[in-house]
Amino acid sequence: QVQLVESGGGLVQAGGSLRLSCLLSGDTGRVHVMAWYRQAPGKQREFVAQITSGDSTNYADGVKGRFTIARDNAKNTVYLQMDSLKPEDTAVYICKAAHCWGTCVDYWGQGTQVTVSP
Repeated sequence: QVQLVESGGGLVQAGGSLRLSCLLSGDTGRVHVMAWYRQAPGKQREFVAQITSGDSTNYADGVKGRFTIARDNAKNTVYLQMDSLKPEDTAVYICKAAHCWGTCVDYWGQGTQVTVSP
């Protein structure tokens, strides 16, 4: 099993930056893909970015060029650097880990609130 704890959310003005962190614990050696999702009030959860164990990255179109995902294996932490934030980026940001041992199981954190004011 894997446990995830997000941090780094907060209130920021449009154009500002935040860096989110997701700390992993448990059986981290079998986590192959880490991802960030977000969910705004009244909307479905949506994909934001992911990074594989080989450091290959992928981003949603709406955040390309503004968000950067990175991982520090020594610290068991995945980061989401968010620059040029927009009010529409306001959401709860949730970390996901794909733990693979024969089959893959997704584990989710509790999320951290990001609010971008106009």
